[in-house]
Amino acid sequence: MDGVVLHIVLYQPEIPPNTGNIARLCACTGCVLHMVHPLGFDISDRQLKRAGLDYWQHLDIRHYPDWHALVATMPNTGHWYAFSTKGSKNLWDVTFTAGDVLVFGPESRGLPDTVLTGLQAVRIPMRTDAQVRSLNLSSACAVAVYEAMRQIKAS
Repeated sequence: MDGVVLHIVLYQPEIPPNTGNIARLCACTGCVLHMVHPLGFDISDRQLKRAGLDYWQHLDIRHYPDWHALVATMPNTGHWYAFSTKGSKNLWDVTFTAGDVLVFGPESRGLPDTVLTGLQAVRIPMRTDAQVRSLNLSSACAVAVYEAMRQIKAS
């Protein structure tokens, strides 16, 4: 794949292996990874590095001190989508285009309302009973990235 297909934003991620897996996903797909601080771990964390294997040199990763810094400096790209269990729109009902921004929240609490405001909130279809809350962050990111890439390739 050539060029930037998507921008993946991790807002205050908390679990190093999830972030490492997402970094590896971005390296493999050509997505740019944007990390909004504070992070719930040290960026040199061994688990983070291990999950990303030796893909780190192939990754375009950018860091921001907070949400406002990301919004102020993000290149003019496509649409912004916030992935949340609070989403009103189903993943399969979204039309993705190259350059779109996919935003994911921290594992323990999801995206705050201050971030969700002004973004299209999208949910990934899953069971609706109270026995399950959500997908693992790295799984949710992979589902969203590959659905978006499938659509972009088809268009």
